[in-house]
Amino acid sequence: MDTQNKIIIVGAGLCGSLLAIRLAQRNFNVTVYEKRPDMRGGKQAAGRSINLALSARGLLALDSAGLKSAILEKCIPMRGRMIHAPGETPFLSPYSGRSGDYINSVSRPGLNTALVEAADRYSQISLNFNTPVIDVDLQHAKIRYKQNGQLLEDQGAIVIGTDGAGSAVRRSMMGQSPELLFNYSQDFLRHGYKELSIRAADDGGWQIEKEVLHIWPRGNFMIIALPNLDGSFTLTMFHPFDSEVGFDSLKTEDAVQAFFERYYPTLLPYIPEYQEEFAANPVGTLGTIKCYPWQAYGKALIMGDASHAIVPFYGQGMNASLEDVRIFDGILAQYAPDWDKVFTLFQDERKANADAIADLAIDNFFEMRDRVDDLNFIRKRKIELELEQQFPDYYSKYSLVTFRPELPYSEAMKLGRKQDEFLLDICSRDGFDEIPLAEYYQRLKSLT
Repeated sequence: MDTQNKIIIVGAGLCGSLLAIRLAQRNFNVTVYEKRPDMRGGKQAAGRSINLALSARGLLALDSAGLKSAILEKCIPMRGRMIHAPGETPFLSPYSGRSGDYINSVSRPGLNTALVEAADRYSQISLNFNTPVIDVDLQHAKIRYKQNGQLLEDQGAIVIGTDGAGSAVRRSMMGQSPELLFNYSQDFLRHGYKELSIRAADDGGWQIEKEVLHIWPRGNFMIIALPNLDGSFTLTMFHPFDSEVGFDSLKTEDAVQAFFERYYPTLLPYIPEYQEEFAANPVGTLGTIKCYPWQAYGKALIMGDASHAIVPFYGQGMNASLEDVRIFDGILAQYAPDWDKVFTLFQDERKANADAIADLAIDNFFEMRDRVDDLNFIRKRKIELELEQQFPDYYSKYSLVTFRPELPYSEAMKLGRKQDEFLLDICSRDGFDEIPLAEYYQRLKSLT
């Protein structure tokens, strides 16, 4: 194969699979190396799926490759958060005042499998599974990988790493410091996650409200639930590691039972197998990775989680990675085959926005855990929804991030934080509900 038209992609996850498809559509030859087995064989790590929230940014990226409609068939709309506060009747907090604005629950392995299947239909794409990449010669776009116990090499015009938070391509870049002046940070939350599930009803339906994201907020910890097409829900516990409610304290069946009976009594009837799942499923870690530069010598590039892994609490990790592909593709259309320019423009465009959504995801962790049932927060959301219903050009911070894909994350964060600060301050005062909605609108517009 002519190496001048050959692109090597390391990682066949969501970002890498979509990137391969888009590059094939632009008539590049693409060879993909993935360390995991082919997901089409049905194998995946137990308790590691974490359902995804597909929203406008991800859908726009999928649409650019002609895949939006097919993927939406695998999704369930989620129109808001159903809040299950202790001792209270659950209540719905819509994501938007516009009926057409909602997010979509989708299975990570289901979506990844669909993208791999789509990629496999292109003759220009060669997919290689069970082939971990060991290291990368960044200056020559050459990789070393293992296959069937052998150490082999391959070379292309460029190498793009979409190989996740543990990226081998990024690790090779880190090994080039100080030449690349490579900066890297990894920041773990003192919380982890563990998966449980709600089975489908006997008739195959959903046992609790279907088209919402359920949250059981409990201050320093919470459980969320996302619907699946088969009638089940994927539940995810987000807990500290230490403290009396932490994973480190829940070591026996008696301790787990006492904990659930105290904090989640209304959930227990729906999870009869919680003890078995709690014991079987691992505890995962939650961290943020930031780094720079994202490219080396005009020959190697990282994108997706390899360059900006984030915690899942804004539902934007996947969307940001898919958006990487769309932004990269737009730059490629203008400047290919000047890879050095394409890579430089891409990293300069995306770095500030990747940092912004990483910070927003941390913000939303505390919001979901601590504030969704807070009185001032509920007041703020009520005003935001009314504003979105009556003024089409008003978007709350959440809506700016989630439903305005043309707006860079950094701009959405800047404006959204201003709006939040203003509204939360007003909602903490007496007489907030006497202010006309039009006055709220005018004052918020002055913040732009």
